[in-house]
Amino acid sequence: MDVLKLPSTPLHFTTKLNKSQFPKQCMQIPLLPSSSSSSIYRLSRRFKLCASTPTTISTEESANPFQVEAESEQGEERFDWYAQWYPVMPICDLDKRVPHGKTVTGIDLVVWWDKSSWKVFEDLCPHRLAPLSEGRIDQWGRLQCVYHGWCFNGSGDCKFIPQAPPDGPPVHTSKRACVAVYPSIVQNDMLWFWPNSDPQDLPYGYEVLTENLMDPAHVPYAHYGIMGSQQPKNR
Repeated sequence: MDVLKLPSTPLHFTTKLNKSQFPKQCMQIPLLPSSSSSSIYRLSRRFKLCASTPTTISTEESANPFQVEAESEQGEERFDWYAQWYPVMPICDLDKRVPHGKTVTGIDLVVWWDKSSWKVFEDLCPHRLAPLSEGRIDQWGRLQCVYHGWCFNGSGDCKFIPQAPPDGPPVHTSKRACVAVYPSIVQNDMLWFWPNSDPQDLPYGYEVLTENLMDPAHVPYAHYGIMGSQQPKNR
C-alpha cells in the first residue's frame, strides 16, 4: 500500500467553535530506516499521516450574570427613595431670623420659620426660579424672594407681588405662583421632611440672563441695601 492513514486522538476544546475553522490537515513525516521498519521503508519512503479533527465541537455558553440579576429584581418590590422620611438638620443649628438652604437626596430645600413652626420648601421661586434660601424673612414673617420680592406664607401661597398693579387682578392667588411645600416634622430635636414630589431639572437659558439685565424691578430686592432704593409699601 502507498498510504497508511492513522486517525489521531479527538481534540477537546472548551469554547464553541465552527467546523469550518478546523479543516483537515495532513502532515508528511519522513521515517528513518531501521531494522524493524526496513520492509515498510522499501515500500514507501514516506507516509502520509492525516489528522482529522472532530466534526462537532461545542460547549454550552455561560449565562449572563447581569440578565439573571435583572430577572430576579423584577419579582422583588423596588425601594422607593422618595417615600421615606429624611433628616434635614438639627434644630439647634437653625436660625429663625433667616432662611437656610440645604440639599437632601439631590433635592434643593429651603428651611425657614414662619412664626409657628419650621417649614421645608422647594428652593425655587416660581417666578424666575431664584433660590429662596438666598432671600430673607420680611417684617410680616413671610419668606421673601431675593430676586423680585415675592412673598410666601407657611403654606407656600404667594401673598404679595410688588410689581402687580394695585387695581389689577389678584395674580398672587394663582396656583402657578405657589411654592412646592414638603411635609416636615420635628422629632428628637431633628427636622425631618418627606420628599413627596420628584425633583425636576429646570435649566436656565440665555434669555433669562438677558431679561435679568433689562429688568429694573429686581433691583430693590436682589441688591437690597446696595443701590439705595426703597422697597414698595405692602398692600
